[in-house]
Amino acid sequence: MSEEGLRRLADAAGLIVEWEDSEGRLRRLGSASQRDLLARLGYPATSAGEISASLARLQPPAPPQEWPPLITAEQGATTSLPSLLPPGTRYRLVLENGEQRDGMLDERSELPGIDEPGYHRLQIAAAELSLAVAPPRCFTLADTGVSEPPRLWGLAAQLYALRRPGDGGLGDTLALEQLVRHAAQSGASALAVSPMHAMFSADVKHYSPYSPSSRLHYHALHVAPESLLGEEAVAAAIECSGLVETRAQLEAQELVDWPRAAETKLGWLRTLYDALMHREDAEARRARQALATFREQGFDERSGAMLEAHCRFEALMQHLGERDWRQWPAPLRDPASPEVARFAEEHAHEIGFHAFLQWIASEGLARAQATALEAGMAVGLVADLAVGADAAGSQAWSRQGEMLEGLSIGAPPDAFNVHGQDWGLAPFSPQGLVQGGFAGFIDMLRAGFTHAGGLRIDHVLGLMRLWLVPHGSSPTEGAYVRYPLDDLLRLVALESWRHRAIVIGEDLGTVAPGLRRQLARRGILGMRVLWFERDEEGGFLPPEQWTQHAVATSSTHDLPTLAGWWAGRDIDWRSRLGLLGEDRDAESEHAERRIERARLARALGLLDRQAPAEALDAADLPALRVLDAAVRRLGFTPAPLTLLPLEDALGLEEQANLPGTLEQHPNWRRRLPDDSDRLLASSEVAGRLAGLAEARCEAQRVAHPDVPEGGSDE
Repeated sequence: MSEEGLRRLADAAGLIVEWEDSEGRLRRLGSASQRDLLARLGYPATSAGEISASLARLQPPAPPQEWPPLITAEQGATTSLPSLLPPGTRYRLVLENGEQRDGMLDERSELPGIDEPGYHRLQIAAAELSLAVAPPRCFTLADTGVSEPPRLWGLAAQLYALRRPGDGGLGDTLALEQLVRHAAQSGASALAVSPMHAMFSADVKHYSPYSPSSRLHYHALHVAPESLLGEEAVAAAIECSGLVETRAQLEAQELVDWPRAAETKLGWLRTLYDALMHREDAEARRARQALATFREQGFDERSGAMLEAHCRFEALMQHLGERDWRQWPAPLRDPASPEVARFAEEHAHEIGFHAFLQWIASEGLARAQATALEAGMAVGLVADLAVGADAAGSQAWSRQGEMLEGLSIGAPPDAFNVHGQDWGLAPFSPQGLVQGGFAGFIDMLRAGFTHAGGLRIDHVLGLMRLWLVPHGSSPTEGAYVRYPLDDLLRLVALESWRHRAIVIGEDLGTVAPGLRRQLARRGILGMRVLWFERDEEGGFLPPEQWTQHAVATSSTHDLPTLAGWWAGRDIDWRSRLGLLGEDRDAESEHAERRIERARLARALGLLDRQAPAEALDAADLPALRVLDAAVRRLGFTPAPLTLLPLEDALGLEEQANLPGTLEQHPNWRRRLPDDSDRLLASSEVAGRLAGLAEARCEAQRVAHPDVPEGGSDE
């Protein structure tokens, strides 16, 4: 078998054979692994004949009738077509506004530049397709109208962790609305929220927000129907269901009891829905009409059909008692089959219930964002887009042509995860995206942007390449697969402007060379975390040396909190669960942490410079003093936006998630210590946020000396 042919096939299929690891060492994928991964990508390579046939399938389309249904272009720039046509070939462009333009290809067989961004229709050589013309960059903080250069700040919250009286033991959109209001009063411009994607209502033990059933819809368990249907109707449904006492018990717990909280909430929500569908008062009729409109129209021209598919999936999963659609009877694995349509007719009420949940979720998020803007936030909610969806879930079932089977998304080994990671998420197929006109990607962006002023794209590195792990293999046996980065970035920019929302790309981990420059050029903010911003000697970078092209933050949900790092809680957890690297133990980790504490304290100006300590125990400096100084330090950076996790605003020690664990650590279960209405009210927290706000004003004065002492120059 020709190694040259195998190499050519790997390159054509987007399989990256050589790459640098997190330590800068060159890695190469062996031939056997290449053949295995190529087969899973849909391109068999066990013989010269198979390689030749697979290569033929990857050749660019020749006649226009074989072109993909959508191509992307950049505003004002000429556009190359999928295959060459004779110069002078005539075309017609129908803009979104209905305007028609006739023209001809130039001497390079390219479309002339188009100044109007949008999704236009291109008719050429007996073919018709969509032309997505994108602005050169995303909507940015500067475009919101805030003073230039922007030096804003916000908070980051885990939605499930929020509290309010009557929440049933699980954070909801009403608690989010309350938090947004108080955050705005404190001066915050944004509130970043954990993913709000749809989960599995029939599998309530599956609750990681980064492993959703679908990124096209919303999390039904975070709904707060009081805002739409009134507190009396909700109270009646809870009492009729006999769940008053159970809800009170759940609300008193420090950790979310996902299975019990979910079953309880779904129980009284069904009672509430049944009552709504049978009532004949004017209020109920108005609500039913609003629900019917939502089911038909959704948030764009495609979302009505998307919603129906998701609700059918939820009802089928409940009916069959099986969460993985790949285990369903064959006719039901096809969402377009007559059997699925027949099921929908026979179970219309159950499908309607799931549409009801999506309606309430959508309305609740809309209210929270409206509250944020009315309270004066420049951005408001920043939604979080997970890197993948569960292969057993709704999105994979309804959009099968866009997803890859037999592979899951993960990450190669690095300093924080020495064994690599396998997140068990289904990846998009690179070729499937192109052949499907990027429909799934566009719909996913729209779902995230619809009720938010910003979108954080988790593991934005995946727009360029993803580490894919074969099912049944360890994460170290994975490899990188290339994705159509330019197309995806153009679509992100286009949807960003259409929704007038900023974009943040979580660019932590092993970053491909040049990616951060491309993100910055497209107006996508990266992320910089206090723990990682170091100089060559390992010292913490001074604020002025941080980049202005990224959000500054103290930590993330996967990393220690400020107080937890200072106390060494992360070391204790990783030691207890066997997550330390080879040749490492708790004693050596704590010894290194003592040195790191001294480095941080020295950088924060908390040590006597005449006699600086070389090592510090946690008790040598009050944690709250360190916390306040670290938060102010973040404020002094040139980052256009500083995001402070609520855990650090409150001085909590425990982190939300410990990668590499499932049941051993209470991942995605920790609740905050007080209600959203009082969370930011203490003098300690108010002082910390005031210090951050003052530092942000000072950072803006440094960047723009003409700004008066009192604030911005708006």
